[in-house]
This record gives sequence, C-alpha cells and structure tokens, in this order.
Amino acid sequence: MTADAVNTGVSLGMPQLPAPDFPAEVRARLEADAQEVIARYPDSRSALLPLLHLTQSEEGHVSRTGIRFCAEVLGLTTAEVTAVATFYTMYRRGPSGDYQVGVCTNTLCAVMGGDAIFDELKQHLGVGNNETTPDGKVTLEHIECNAACDYAPVVMVNWEFFDNQTPESAKALVDDLRAGRLVEPTRGAPLCTYKDTARILAGFPDTREGAVAASGGAGPASLIGLRIARGEPPHAPIVRPRAETGGEGGE
Repeated sequence: MTADAVNTGVSLGMPQLPAPDFPAEVRARLEADAQEVIARYPDSRSALLPLLHLTQSEEGHVSRTGIRFCAEVLGLTTAEVTAVATFYTMYRRGPSGDYQVGVCTNTLCAVMGGDAIFDELKQHLGVGNNETTPDGKVTLEHIECNAACDYAPVVMVNWEFFDNQTPESAKALVDDLRAGRLVEPTRGAPLCTYKDTARILAGFPDTREGAVAASGGAGPASLIGLRIARGEPPHAPIVRPRAETGGEGGE
C-alpha cells in the first residue's frame, strides 16, 4: 500500500468481506418489525427511512449489518441503502452515545452564543465533533438549525429541545446526563435514550405513560407571529418601547 493510500484511508488490498448478519433471534425480531413497517407503504422501498431507524434502535447506529438487513428485506442493493444512509445526518455511521447532544451553530444560534456553547462543551467533555465520551453516555455534535430560532441558542438531546441555553447550563445538562440524573426538556416529550428514540422514529408507539400527551406543539415564542396575523393581541410586549431602553436623545 502506498503512503498516499494510507493517508487517504483508501485500501488497495483485498475487497471488504460481506457484512455479517444479525444473530438469528435478533434477525427474526427485526424482520417481524420490518414487515409491520413495510405494510404501511404501497411500495416497499418507501419503508427504507424508517427501517434505517429500526436498525439504529438495535445497534445505536447504522452498521454494515444494518445496511445488509435493510437491503435484503426490501430487495435493494447495499449500495442503494448506503446511498440513503450516508445522505441523512440523522443516521449515525459509527457507535455513539446514549445521548446525542447537538448544539446549533447556525447563524442566529451562533450569534446568540451557540459557538461558545459548542466550544466549551468540547473542552468540558474532552471530545470533538461527532465524538463520544469514554463512558459511552454522550456524543457531541454541531448541527445546522434546530428550527427553534426564537429560543436561540438551542441544544437538542436525542431531538428534544433545551432552549435558551448558556455554556453553564449546557455543561450542567451533560453532567446530569452522564450521572444518570433526571433531565427534562424545555418542551416536548420526556427524554429517552437514543436507541429508544430511534424506535419511535421508525414509527412504533411511545409506550411511556404520558409521553405522547407531553409532546405538545410550538412554544409561546413561536406562536406570537401567528397570533398577530390573526389579529390577536400578544400576551406580553414583543419588544419594549424604546423609551424604556434608555436610548439616546430621550427616546
């Protein structure tokens, strides 16, 4: 193998062996779940996205074994499945933590402190982007827009919202996650592990008592514009009058 091949991670040797299959009992259980998912669609290949979530709920990421499984039950090639699994960032390609802590570093969150939160979490946890703490609890990643700009800066844990964060609150959050202490999202359903979240995203019911009812909808800050459009007065001023801000010129 040449030095260039080593540096780029390209193997010039024997082709990679086929992925191993799941153990028989796991395969049987996943096949039963997969058939339930496939039955929801007129074309079986439309079930690929939820089936990738299903394999994540088993292994915590989409492995070569998971790709093989999806290809076989849907009659696709592993190349076709891999093309989809590598396109979407919601599918993890390697082992990851029980809690995916995503810090929004898109424009508004970054300006409001998202970049500082991400930098401090990297130092606090001793990991880089898409890396997992040694205890296997937390995988840290920066993500592009949580669609919650009115609560910037926002951190998500397994896709649940933690709004209006600061470096201090974010560090306390990951410390609680690693210590196994109860953590409650700002809004939305109670927190569960990444594998449990993946099964819910595959389309299976969240059986935890009260979890569905707690999912709720948009927060108050997200609905102000809608209320104004309907002619409804907001419950509180959106922006304080300039006279109250101590502006120059007595405004």
